[in-house]
Amino acid sequence: MRIGEAAAAAGMTAKTLRFYEDSGLLPEANRSSNGYRHYNHESVTRLEFIRRGRAAGLTLAQIREILALRDAGEAPCTHVQELLEVQLAALDQQIAELTALRSSVAALRATATAQPPASCDPARICSYL
Repeated sequence: MRIGEAAAAAGMTAKTLRFYEDSGLLPEANRSSNGYRHYNHESVTRLEFIRRGRAAGLTLAQIREILALRDAGEAPCTHVQELLEVQLAALDQQIAELTALRSSVAALRATATAQPPASCDPARICSYL
């Protein structure tokens, strides 16, 4: 299949597919005599994996590691489990930080709505912050 078909089948744009190919995440496609790239089912499967990895928050470097293990004939499942565990911990930390930030902003907003703007101290930039 040609680049547009392969990209659509993998749920991405042709530009993204070319980027992954240029980055070495996807092996170079075979080219026909007229220069068109031709991709096979394995390429689409690999592109779908890359897309799912990105959707899970993995970096391209992490995805490259996983693909290198697979290309070397190893099952990367244990490595993927470890990466997902680290990703999950990072997400939990971000959620905790965002929850604390939300509480702080909500308290500031409550203070701001309880005081009329005319009561602002002119010596400060803004009394609400």
